[in-house]
Amino acid sequence: MKVLVCVKQTFDTEAKIELKDGKIADAGINLIINPYDEVAVEGGIQLKEGKIADEVVILSAGADKAMDAIRTALAMGADRGILVKQDSNADEYARAIALAAAIKSENPDLILAGHVAADDGSSQIPTRLAEILGVPHVNVITKLEIAGGKATATSEADGGTQVTEVSLPAVVSSQVSWNEPRYPSMKGIMQAKKKPVATVDAAAADNKVKILEYSLPPAKTAGIKIEEDPDVAAAKLGDWMLNSVKVEVK
Repeated sequence: MKVLVCVKQTFDTEAKIELKDGKIADAGINLIINPYDEVAVEGGIQLKEGKIADEVVILSAGADKAMDAIRTALAMGADRGILVKQDSNADEYARAIALAAAIKSENPDLILAGHVAADDGSSQIPTRLAEILGVPHVNVITKLEIAGGKATATSEADGGTQVTEVSLPAVVSSQVSWNEPRYPSMKGIMQAKKKPVATVDAAAADNKVKILEYSLPPAKTAGIKIEEDPDVAAAKLGDWMLNSVKVEVK
């Protein structure tokens, strides 16, 4: 069975993001594998270690620097990688079109990904991929079993968990609680340098969305503290809400 894992390169979650001229200033910021995708990589490697998968392929779309994310996944234990050369400003629609084209050429049995990206939080790519490829999709999984050409996934649901069985091929997107990703060993890092990584051009697709600018939310204004007896405090609070905050009463 071939497992393909989609990964995105994102800012380090510990980095301090700064804006300049309405854009994110990425100078000096470390780039990492999206933490949710890293969980998917670990899941794919565990399937291979369990003799369920024969090959784990890493797929990423972006600029040349996305190669670092692919090499990190290879150092963890994946077998080979594919970099889809695409403008980093591509939106989720164009990104999904490019990834789906590469996936079709690979014809994997299982497509894994994190359920959301840590940088934009859009959570669109796995669902879009499943729609384009015409395959089932199970989201936010915390457990996965593969047998008899089917995937049985336990996923989060409102107030509990949900168990879903789908036929393969399928897209499965993971929650961070699925597993604990391993750190690449020195041996793995050295081996990753020799593992093959193909580079392909992205399938042409125009963005549906254009980001005009980024801006930080306004600074929070200071609140008030009322230390009075309940009847007096209630009156002062009501006056503050009506006349200072301008709460609309209907």
